[in-house]
Amino acid sequence: MKSQALIFLGAPGAGKGTQAREVSKEFGIPQISTGDILREAVKKGTPLGLAAKVKMEAGQLVPDEIVCGVVEERIGEPDCMSGFILDGFPRTIPQAQFVDRALENKGRGKPLVINIAVEQDVLLKRLTGRRTCSACGEIYNIYFNPPKAEAVCDKDGAKLLQRADDNEETIRQRLVAYDSQTRPLIDYYRQKNLLHDVEGNRDPEPIARDLIRFLKSA
Repeated sequence: MKSQALIFLGAPGAGKGTQAREVSKEFGIPQISTGDILREAVKKGTPLGLAAKVKMEAGQLVPDEIVCGVVEERIGEPDCMSGFILDGFPRTIPQAQFVDRALENKGRGKPLVINIAVEQDVLLKRLTGRRTCSACGEIYNIYFNPPKAEAVCDKDGAKLLQRADDNEETIRQRLVAYDSQTRPLIDYYRQKNLLHDVEGNRDPEPIARDLIRFLKSA
């Protein structure tokens, strides 16, 4: 794998986090989530973390300059020297341009962008069909991975719950928002010949195998 920076894109329900974890384990590189590193910066009380805390406690979006600054700090840490995965970032063209500049400034080359492409009807089934055990947190899907008994966890017999925002109307709105926000980003990376599309309408295991095989040859 020549590229030291991987960026994973994918709609809600595409499984980008799952695939990023598999790649992280295979290559021994950290999976970086902006939510996680913002919370860590707040916990550590760094200047950027304190600035983020003010916005978060006020219920406001954390502005790009803070998010980008926290990302730049994180990718400069020793465990990122052999590579890293950005999961859920960038989300906009300005953020993508920031990543390009940050990598160039650090002499890290160009990112390789993995786009997990999944058809909308599959995404809807993955998200509306999701059920979580109220006791142990085990996750099921009534379409793809149903429990043996309806609405009951196989492990402990506890009730399975559906998240309030896992309804079709809300999910369709999330998918429309993702598409309008991310399509320009996909075009941006495609024009730079940095985008690799992965067919995501499959079980996670074969996707991970194909993706790891591709990355080893990339």
